[in-house]
Amino acid sequence: MTAIITASELAAELAGDHPPVVLDVRWQLSVAKAAGAPAFDGRAEYAAGHLPGAVFVDLDRELASAPGEHGRHPLPDLAEFGAAMRRAGVSAGRPVVVHDGGHGWAAARAWWLLRWTGHPDVRVLDGGLPAWQGPLTTDVPAPAEGDFAPVPGAAGLLDADAAAALARSGVLLDARAGERYRGEVEPIDRVVGHIPGAVSAPTTENVGPDGRFLPAEELRDRFKALGVSEGDEVGVYCGSGVSGAHEVLALAVAGIPAALYVGSWSEWSADPSRPVVVGPDPQ
Repeated sequence: MTAIITASELAAELAGDHPPVVLDVRWQLSVAKAAGAPAFDGRAEYAAGHLPGAVFVDLDRELASAPGEHGRHPLPDLAEFGAAMRRAGVSAGRPVVVHDGGHGWAAARAWWLLRWTGHPDVRVLDGGLPAWQGPLTTDVPAPAEGDFAPVPGAAGLLDADAAAALARSGVLLDARAGERYRGEVEPIDRVVGHIPGAVSAPTTENVGPDGRFLPAEELRDRFKALGVSEGDEVGVYCGSGVSGAHEVLALAVAGIPAALYVGSWSEWSADPSRPVVVGPDPQ
């Protein structure tokens, strides 16, 4: 099963006898509030026009719990996450397609959470809403209650200690921009740098100019060049477990399983006992 779906494939499935549930997870990482500008409002964007039948999902409220000691986007309470997914019509026996406004980060977070908690058939719309060529609507659907009950997986999730160990025993990829990895800038967190042993692998380099993923073979070559060999244990982190999910998705497209450190740099850097490296080298 592929992890992504094209806009034309989605249109065909929506016109079929067994259409997927479509979740609209429009969200943007923004530091606008610090400058006094209004934050991005995904729900308002959804209300202005969305795919027919799509249900809005709020990343900050339904795909994460409140910011705290475990980072800016900790795992959501699983009971609340399950209830939100059921309200959106998600059932274990029905495919789910997730999209956002184009960069794919928020959609990947929803994809990762649903996969990690046991949903067997979740895909991300490659290229997000800008790739969609069909009509949009302002009608808000009222889906029938779903039956999805999240059950966390035994693998696929890293905490801080596991991420530190993986950086030594396998390959830990840092999905943030290179300048943040190197410690040249840090617009959000209070400490600059990266986890010792982590390799810089900006997730923005997994897609082309149109926001769609590079072909699987090119992604495999990219990750091989970053040190990922067959059989390696691979993990990913970012700032707060959102763009890192997008890198996990890129790895899945390439056929490489990977785990996500959800707390990511926002959790790691908040603990003064954790070591930090500044500069272009992993160590």
